[in-house]
Amino acid sequence: MHVTPLGTTGLEISSVSFGTAPLGQLFGPVPLETGIAAVDEAIDLGITFFDSSPYYGDAEERLGIALKGKRDRVLIGTKAGRNRGEIFDFSPAAIRRSVEESLRLLQTDHLDVLQLHDIEFVDLGPVLDDGYATLLALREEGKCRAIGMTGYSLAAARRVLTETQVDVVLNFAHGTLLDNSLSDTLGDLARERGVALMNAAAVALGLLTPAITRIAAEGHMSPSGVVEAAVRMSAVCAEAGADIAFLANQYAIQRSGAITTVVGTTDVHHLRQAVEAASAPIDEDLLQAVLACRPDVAANQWALGLPENS
Repeated sequence: MHVTPLGTTGLEISSVSFGTAPLGQLFGPVPLETGIAAVDEAIDLGITFFDSSPYYGDAEERLGIALKGKRDRVLIGTKAGRNRGEIFDFSPAAIRRSVEESLRLLQTDHLDVLQLHDIEFVDLGPVLDDGYATLLALREEGKCRAIGMTGYSLAAARRVLTETQVDVVLNFAHGTLLDNSLSDTLGDLARERGVALMNAAAVALGLLTPAITRIAAEGHMSPSGVVEAAVRMSAVCAEAGADIAFLANQYAIQRSGAITTVVGTTDVHHLRQAVEAASAPIDEDLLQAVLACRPDVAANQWALGLPENS
């Protein structure tokens, strides 16, 4: 597995990271032994970074169990501010309480990466002021080694990049076959600021998988134009006898401009496919045919968070 420097932190991170939302049973029951097996497989495959959050059910506790005796082989990242029950609290006291609880559950004395989670759902002023100051203090105290913020909103991410000096920014669903704005909008600015960009949601929360037909019928949080584009992309791949999810992972990992792409799964087969996609040569003709189906980015952004943060 290829590893690359995590910005200017002195840490190194694998090109594929392990997202723990499924491990925390956020999308349905997962036996603990299945989750532990997936974590073990991820380490064996060369994955070095495990991304978690208090919002992800019991992910932190389960990850702590799975990594017992293996802590020195991995980087652990978690978040603060977004909690179960859609409760957002980015106050300094809440961030500190959250970090202490995360350390306990993860069975570690420090975090490698600490980020404020999905900041676009609240007024950004206090987050970029008191919230950021708290991250700086926690890093200085040795509670974490690198700090950052996460979310979907490109506008919010740009404010983080221009108004703070974080180490990392994690953005999701903008470094995919459907949308290249992670690189186009944030790439140059992140490089200028020495900030490491992390990518997530390579398959656009299911849109870029064989399940798209069902998703299109049932509805998705993205605008109809995005769903329709995903249906067209799936048809192109099907006609070519290709797996759209594999191509989606190839693109997200190899072409998004991010240093790592977070893949959330406890399915060992899917995990192996994602790692294979990190280095497998891309079928350029197929890729161009799929990208020809891409929707207009400006008109097809998802409506997430406060409108003023979009």
